[in-house]
Amino acid sequence: LMSDMPLVSIVTPSFNQVAYLEQTIQSVLQQDYPNIEYMVVDGGSTDGSVEIIREYEGRLAWWVSEADRGQADAINKGLKRASGEVVAWLNSDDLYLLGTIRKAVAAMRAYPEVGLVHGNLRSINPQGAHINTITYQQYDLSDLLAFRIIGQPAVFMRRSVLEEAGYLSLEFHYLLDHHLWLRMSALAGIKYIPEDWAAGRIHPQAKNVALAAGFAKEVYSVLEWAQTQSGMAEVIERAPKRVWAGAHRLNARYLLDGDMPGAALKAYWRTFKAQPGFALKHWHRMLIAFFSLLGFGGVRRLIQRRYY
Repeated sequence: LMSDMPLVSIVTPSFNQVAYLEQTIQSVLQQDYPNIEYMVVDGGSTDGSVEIIREYEGRLAWWVSEADRGQADAINKGLKRASGEVVAWLNSDDLYLLGTIRKAVAAMRAYPEVGLVHGNLRSINPQGAHINTITYQQYDLSDLLAFRIIGQPAVFMRRSVLEEAGYLSLEFHYLLDHHLWLRMSALAGIKYIPEDWAAGRIHPQAKNVALAAGFAKEVYSVLEWAQTQSGMAEVIERAPKRVWAGAHRLNARYLLDGDMPGAALKAYWRTFKAQPGFALKHWHRMLIAFFSLLGFGGVRRLIQRRYY
């Protein structure tokens, strides 16, 4: 049974994110939950990040600044040192909202059968202004295999389930979090709490913006992997059109975010052929892709302001 006030371990990986790092650190240290183990894993930054980390080292359980093999490697360094019953990572351009860790622990205690809990994710701009809020539904393994994505900054994991599933794979560079959620959900349930827990920052250097094409390609790599996994392959075989429609739709979204509207429209068409009703739920983004391809950027911005 989980204790009344379990230790929560938070890991922040960072590399040359001096513009946002201090806000991330403060969002963890200002939580109203008293039992937090906080670690910062820097990849050898040269932009002043290390000086900021040193300002807070008295309140950190551990930190390091050294070259690593990428984001997954950095996060794993921290997770493998974690001693908390509950663990999470918060990237150095994202934020926790006040009270989030307390709420996550309450959810873990209320649902002892689940391996991870998650809340809603706010999107913020580089200045921290609220753009929109991404809400979710209660998902299971079949939903994750159909690429229903949950917002990583708002995810908290039970360390025992994480250790059983294994840490982040170094083979995946973009959907490394979704790959982990799949492995964990094959072992234990997921619980969605319909509350705003975290904020993800959208800015030109953000990984899902700057490297959108890489995300798009990796969607299919994750699906190919899942088809080889006992338990997952059977779920895919029961609803292949739903799974492939989800993969095509996510591929299309990343292609559009990467300013490749022509490729995005082709991916949306594949989505439509696999599952028309599901594809039509995303007609707003199809319109954005269409008008972007025609060069009507003003119409694209109008649609984005209205629906996103």
